[in-house]
Amino acid sequence: MTLPVLPTPPVSQNARVRSFAVGGDESPRQVWRGERPDREGLDEVIEQAYRQVFFHAFKADRDAVLESRLRNGSITVRDFVRGLVLSGKFRDDFYRCNSNYRMVDQIVGRLLGRQVHGDQERIALSIVIAEEGLTGLVDRLLDSEEYLAAFGTDQVPHQRARVLAGRPHGTLPFNQQAPRYGRYWREVSARRAPAGSGSGWTPAGGFQLPTPRWLQDAPSPAARRLWQGIVAGGGFALTALVLYVAALMLSTAGAG
Repeated sequence: MTLPVLPTPPVSQNARVRSFAVGGDESPRQVWRGERPDREGLDEVIEQAYRQVFFHAFKADRDAVLESRLRNGSITVRDFVRGLVLSGKFRDDFYRCNSNYRMVDQIVGRLLGRQVHGDQERIALSIVIAEEGLTGLVDRLLDSEEYLAAFGTDQVPHQRARVLAGRPHGTLPFNQQAPRYGRYWREVSARRAPAGSGSGWTPAGGFQLPTPRWLQDAPSPAARRLWQGIVAGGGFALTALVLYVAALMLSTAGAG
C-alpha cells in the first residue's frame, strides 16, 4: 500500500506573492489561449522549455519527436515538459548525479518555479522518488493543483515572482541556486574510484580526484633515468658546440 504524501506547510517566499504579469527569469513567457501560435511562436515555446529543463541544450540533446508532436498539436506544453524531464539526457545528467533530496530541489525548481518548502517537503517528495521513481514524482507535480493554477497546460514553467515590484534586486536565478550537481556527487565519484589509484589531485574543495591508471608509475624509473641521461648528454654536447663556434669566431677575428 502506497503511503500518501506527507503534508507540508508552505514557507514564505516570492513564489507565494501574486503577480499580475506572466514573467520568466528575464522576459515574459509565451502562452496562448485557444488559437495556437504560429511557427515562430512555437519555436520560442520550445526554446523556453529546453532552457527551463536543461538550462542549455545542444543540438544532440534535442528531441525531434517531442517537438514534432507539439507542433502538430498531439501534445500540450505540459506533456512536452514532461517528456524532457523524463528523457535520457535528464536522467543521465541530473537524476543519476544527485541524491534524492537534491533531486527534489532540482525538479521542484524546474516544474513549480519555486524553492522547496523546507526539509519537510524535501523529505516527503524524496519518499515519492524512493517509492515511485522519477516518473512518479514528475507526474505528481505536473498533475498538482499548484502547477495547473500557475502554468496550466499551455505555458512553460518559469521561476515565479523572481523580481518583485519595489525591490531593487530579485532572487537568484534557479540555475545558479541549484547547478547540475554539487560537491556530493564529486565526492561520491572519488570514493568509487578503484583502490590504489594514486594520490591524484586535491582541489580546494577538500575531496581527492584519482590519478588515471594509465598514468600510474609512468614512465618507469628506468625510462626516466635514460631520458635524464639523454638530456644531460645533449646539454653538454650543445654547450661544447656553442663554445667551439665562439672560439672559431674569435680566432677568425684575431687573424683579420
